[in-house]
Amino acid sequence: MRSVPPRLLSRRRVLSLAAGLAAGSALAGGEGHGASAEPVGTSGFRDSALARGTRIEDLLSRLTLDEKVAMLHQYQPAVPRLGITAFKTGTEALHGLAWSNDRAADGAVVTATATVFPQAIGLASTWDPDLIERVGAAVGTEARGYHAESPDIWGLQLWAPTVNLLRDPRWGRNEEGYSEDPYLTGAIATAYGRGIQGDDPDRIRAAPVLKHYLANNNEVHRHTTSSMLPPRVRHEYYEAAFRQTLSADAATGVMSAYNLVNGRPMTVHHDIDEVVRGWARRTLCNVTDAGGPNNLTGAQDYYASQPEADAAILKAGLDSFTVDGTDSGKTIAAVKTALERELLSENDVDEAVRHILDMRFRLGEFDPRGGPYGRIDKRVVDSPAHRALARRTATEAIVLLKNDRDALPLDRHRVRRVAVIGQLSETLYTDWYSADLPYEVTPLSGVTAALGPNTTVSSTEGVDRIALRTPSGSYVTAAAGEEPLAVTTEPDAATRFDVFGWGEGIVTLRAASNGKYVSFGENSTLVNNAEQPNGWYVRQQFELIDHDGGCVLRYAGNDTEESWFGDSTYVVVDGEGRLRVTASSPAAATTFTREVVRSGSDAAVEAATGADVAIVVVGSMPFINGRENDDRQDMNLAPTQQAVLERVYRANPHTVLVLQNSYPTTITWAQDNVPAIVWTTHAGAETGNALADVLFGAANPAGRLTQTWPRSADDLADILDYDIVKAERTYQYSTATPLYPFGHGLSYTSFDYTAARTSAPVIHADGEVSVSVTVGNTGRRAGDEVVQLYTHQRESRDPQPRKRLRAFRRVSLAAGERRTVTFMLRAADLAHWDVTREKWVVEAATHDLMLGTSSTDVRRRLTLRVLGETTPPQNPYHRTKAVNFDDYSNITLTDRTKQHGTTVTASDDGGWIQFRDVDLAAGANAITALVANGSASTARVRVRLDGPDGRRLGTLRVPPTGGEHAYRTVRSRLARAHGRHDLYLVFEGGAGLAEFRLEG
Repeated sequence: MRSVPPRLLSRRRVLSLAAGLAAGSALAGGEGHGASAEPVGTSGFRDSALARGTRIEDLLSRLTLDEKVAMLHQYQPAVPRLGITAFKTGTEALHGLAWSNDRAADGAVVTATATVFPQAIGLASTWDPDLIERVGAAVGTEARGYHAESPDIWGLQLWAPTVNLLRDPRWGRNEEGYSEDPYLTGAIATAYGRGIQGDDPDRIRAAPVLKHYLANNNEVHRHTTSSMLPPRVRHEYYEAAFRQTLSADAATGVMSAYNLVNGRPMTVHHDIDEVVRGWARRTLCNVTDAGGPNNLTGAQDYYASQPEADAAILKAGLDSFTVDGTDSGKTIAAVKTALERELLSENDVDEAVRHILDMRFRLGEFDPRGGPYGRIDKRVVDSPAHRALARRTATEAIVLLKNDRDALPLDRHRVRRVAVIGQLSETLYTDWYSADLPYEVTPLSGVTAALGPNTTVSSTEGVDRIALRTPSGSYVTAAAGEEPLAVTTEPDAATRFDVFGWGEGIVTLRAASNGKYVSFGENSTLVNNAEQPNGWYVRQQFELIDHDGGCVLRYAGNDTEESWFGDSTYVVVDGEGRLRVTASSPAAATTFTREVVRSGSDAAVEAATGADVAIVVVGSMPFINGRENDDRQDMNLAPTQQAVLERVYRANPHTVLVLQNSYPTTITWAQDNVPAIVWTTHAGAETGNALADVLFGAANPAGRLTQTWPRSADDLADILDYDIVKAERTYQYSTATPLYPFGHGLSYTSFDYTAARTSAPVIHADGEVSVSVTVGNTGRRAGDEVVQLYTHQRESRDPQPRKRLRAFRRVSLAAGERRTVTFMLRAADLAHWDVTREKWVVEAATHDLMLGTSSTDVRRRLTLRVLGETTPPQNPYHRTKAVNFDDYSNITLTDRTKQHGTTVTASDDGGWIQFRDVDLAAGANAITALVANGSASTARVRVRLDGPDGRRLGTLRVPPTGGEHAYRTVRSRLARAHGRHDLYLVFEGGAGLAEFRLEG
């Protein structure tokens, strides 16, 4: 069980400790899964021979308005008179069935014990959609198994996969996504979603929902920040993976994101209804993120009342409200008020309920015996087949980053002494969206099991064991039970603590007395009661801060960032000898003497010295090193872990680094020094077996990076800058030299690429071409190669990516085997968004086709001419939306109205937008613009040519209009201009520019 404080606007705050289903139960006349008081029979909506649409309309016609309104909340009550049971949306299943919340127990979190596959970024690192579809099938099957046992808890709408693009590795939720590339993300998401759904043409095993639409990649101020997306960036990058997955019928809906996009909260963004639904062939059931509805009247202050907000949510295309935990009464009351005030009609409610019922019918709920998946039971969970699949997936996800002089694989028959060292060597960590592990194979146990009886395996976690002594000479002690920490005069085993360093000054303290971690407990006391750091607030985080010749202990749990916690974060030994967090400064805290009982780095050197190989396993703790609601500030390996690695390497040059985390890490020292580096994410119970298989050559690694690994965080733009073109983000646009490029990964064998060809050198805009290459395994081992096809458009009106992934395939080749790999490439795949006409365009251009083993390791190049169109210049004599600019500086995009449109405003005086290559052949002598000005003073927009300081043609005066959404038309004369020029509109003051038109 995990409980979540009710203050948090997170998915786990779905679980408010309030209430129950009083309002919903009152509407339904009771709830439960028992038989109906009034038998319904097999006609109408229960007749599985009828078309689904007919069945939905039949059931909808039987429901009262109150019953339909109640269905809009996450917790849909039973309708006993129709024999309809309760239904709950939302079970977490990001990389295995994870957790849900208990309707009957005040919404407390219930964590599954189930098969845990590698974190999402690890799934994508396999570059193997067929395998990931099998993983999805296992996840959907285990969801059915838990649902059969406890349907009130384990709903069959699964909130997965997350397809937000990993455009910034500092994002706290990096582990939840797949890749910085939209095509790869879409391919893996499609495979996972298809697996979850199953292969029945009309019924689904479970209902995957894509998270989080749209452009949700920062945790700092995530409820109030607005992701600024110019049209090209939005259509070509951020929407692409959602469009790809939904178009493939691999998901049943989307979840709206917390953030705003161009000034409008995604919880009420009409693109969900008007654009997203158009990508899917089937009906979608869309949901809000947890607490999203209340954000609209809270932190976002977008609507004055909840009825207005909830009406806007439904009209925007969201069907289910995830809010207020199990208490549906508030949503029911708000929607009813909206109906009374005619903000909504019953037809609006009906449309949302249709979408909900469509999903429930597809799940087989109203079919005999629950449809084709209705007989799955709990016995499927953690089956031998799923364990084998977890091991294979964890193995395929491993990436060999470096392997100088064939340091790997290790010969298990020749090594006689192996040292396994590091903070992660003896532990497996789970994350916020993980189930509990049914068993654990740690790196140490995996390596030990892989070696014979003639090999000696020594190990150490490489952490300091310390004692903390008070000024009076007493020692901090932790009892073997779970009692508050206190002080004692006699040093013994109970006064020893192991210090684990996680970077950014954070440490965790594990009591030697019982092997449990020290936590912030009741009454501000400290208690050694946690198996691992865990929970929303992660109350096992501390800082040991040098002070006054000793050190003070500061509690650094996530709740210290909340205003209600106060500023008392330092530890004091109180009058009863207990350790309590009650001091507000180091000066007021107890100063301890830190006595090192055992040096972790000394122990590491001792273990490594004389060993045939030292395997150093280091990395992150998923609850600490960035996660939901917590972005990373530092991408380096924790200093204490780095120090252990360096000392081990100096003691034994035969060092292998195993890096286990879920984001790129700036391991430049290791790349320059350590002969072999292996990366894996937190990969579930089979992590140790998978690592041993790769380290000792039972498996040949073929995982590939799905993100660019920078050399330094200094190579990254601001985390709030979402324009990957302007900011030169990701492998598509970056000019920085990476530590490891997108798509990188080594093998124990070698491959060559020959006979590259296209089926035609030229295609039309509606045509397609095959691109083939022969790949040969030129080494002595069987292995997998991931063949990657990239393109680059040479000529274009618009800046084009340096490279863009268009296709890939993971192929298995025996030693000496050759195989021809063929990809189909449509000209339409090469289209990009044309802002001059607001549509996709295939331009006449030559494209470079690049085949290789990573985005920088290109083995064969081809060219392809596409007979497309020539994009015309901007025509400013027609109405031109200001957002359709070509370039900009110091501007912000905001909402034109609460429902539709985008406006350009300046973040600073002198901010500008550019319209490239404008044809003024007809002459220009005036400009008319639709503007708004919410300030009290007149603003100006200056019209210039060929630069923000270029020739000034005139100035638009924008007087106060009464509000930022109050628009009026203004006009100004211009000095006459002719010819082709770049047109600049330069802002002074608080004007919002929606559109403009030049007059000749």
